[in-house]
Amino acid sequence: MKFLRMKPGHGEIVLAEGDVDVPEDEHALVDAFRRQLDEGLWAAVPTTAAGGRREARMVRRFEEIPRDAERVIFFPRAAGGR
Repeated sequence: MKFLRMKPGHGEIVLAEGDVDVPEDEHALVDAFRRQLDEGLWAAVPTTAAGGRREARMVRRFEEIPRDAERVIFFPRAAGGR
């Protein structure tokens, strides 16, 4: 599993990478996940729907990430909203 951060002008930046079935890797991924949420970022797991349509599912807790997910993308919240 990879954790990627979307950064304007830079594309995707790899934040963390590991195997959720290896305890040390899973702990590092959990820590990285929490750190990004604490910084105010949102997290989404990319999926492919019927017909090949690409979508993403928002996640708020590490436990919500499917164990077989290849990546989680973190991105900043929209600015200026009310």
